[in-house]
Amino acid sequence: MHGFDAADWLAISPLAALTVGLLVLLVLDLAPGTAILRVPVFLGSLIAAAGFELRILREQPALVFDGTLASGPTTALWGLVFLASLLVAWTAAQRFYREERRFLVEHDVLMMSSVVGMMLMAGAQNLLVFFVGLELLSVPLYALASFERSRSTSVEAGVKYFVLGAFAAAIFLYGAALIYAGTGTISLPRLREIGIGSPIALLGTALVFGSLFFKVSVFPFHLWVPDVYQGSPTPVTALMATGTKAAGFAFLLEIAFLLPARATGIVVAIALLTMAAGNLGALVQNDLKRMLAWSGIAHAGTLLLAVAGSLAGDPHAGGARTASIFYMAAYVVTAGGAFVLVAALEADTGEPVTLVSLRGLARRRPGAAAAMGAFMLSLGGIPLTGGFLGKYLVFAVAVRAGLVAAAVAGVLLSVVALGYYLRVVVAMYMQPEAETAGASEAEPRRGLALFAASACAAGVLLLGILPGWLLDRL
Repeated sequence: MHGFDAADWLAISPLAALTVGLLVLLVLDLAPGTAILRVPVFLGSLIAAAGFELRILREQPALVFDGTLASGPTTALWGLVFLASLLVAWTAAQRFYREERRFLVEHDVLMMSSVVGMMLMAGAQNLLVFFVGLELLSVPLYALASFERSRSTSVEAGVKYFVLGAFAAAIFLYGAALIYAGTGTISLPRLREIGIGSPIALLGTALVFGSLFFKVSVFPFHLWVPDVYQGSPTPVTALMATGTKAAGFAFLLEIAFLLPARATGIVVAIALLTMAAGNLGALVQNDLKRMLAWSGIAHAGTLLLAVAGSLAGDPHAGGARTASIFYMAAYVVTAGGAFVLVAALEADTGEPVTLVSLRGLARRRPGAAAAMGAFMLSLGGIPLTGGFLGKYLVFAVAVRAGLVAAAVAGVLLSVVALGYYLRVVVAMYMQPEAETAGASEAEPRRGLALFAASACAAGVLLLGILPGWLLDRL
């Protein structure tokens, strides 16, 4: 391998910024009296990484490190999405973990490590590099899911995620091994040249996609999501629901070429089944975290339609990638903002957030209710929100690729989703307050979480009303 050049250094600069930041946090944790530096170091690392991503955004696409890693505007945009999901989750954690102050540094380091893994996954041009990123993402999340050791549901969520995640990782490795046995390479550029022809390589491809479907919670690999999301601490759930999903789809789009064109119908069927399963599951939920978990499954199905459009031959070059990045950017501020509010309400009341506890929220906390209402409308795809335009772009990819029936079915299933999103709005604005709500609730605590929720609500509206500032860069 050749020595590092400027392109190599620039490509890894965001990863290096986060890595240096988490190492500094670990060192500071050993020195007494340095706890006050935790927040500046954490935020400084994020700002440095975002600055490097903006620098990469102006560069031409390139392959670095002997073609094992991609660097360019696409990876930079995905990186900014990951950093945004980390920031949103971190703001929620500042209030939620106030009783776990002794372990805040560990919590921050684990979160930063998972985002390093996301960045590797998005830029990987080699199946082994992707696996390293996958494990850097997954292992910290196993610990974060069970971070609240005093809650049995949190420990259970961590164990479930670990067992199933380890099984999915083994499937990925076995699939990669079969691809290597059939083609003699695991390099994506090389696989683009020679294609996948042998039966053993096709079987390996199926296993690799099955593993990725687990990571992005696609049918039939989605049943772990409600239990793990509900049991995990809410800030961790926010990171899993946004950043992990974005990283998985970033690589799915990168390796879509491995699937033969005749597999388009199977991908479309899986996408629609995922949307149906997610929406029907969410319709019967009363716990808001569990409802958002099923909702996230439905959104994974919607995004999978963009992958199907890419596979079917969307004539608009890069259309699926553009739609996916915009969709995930909107989803980060929408679902992330909703989880921030859920974490804030849980921290105030000490109880799970349900539809009953949300009754009369507009009278008790009009600002929080307005933000939550904006998030629900965006998730439902109501016009003038980022969620609406994200869905429009995905369905447009399907239509251009000739998947008109799939796009129509997707739109109809999205209409079904309004049934449970509007239940939240109705509970907050149109139903009387529960008798026990006011008695058990603490006074609202203004702070970083509420500011983050307001910023996310503004982002939802900005992406819906003035999307050009992002679309022009995609």
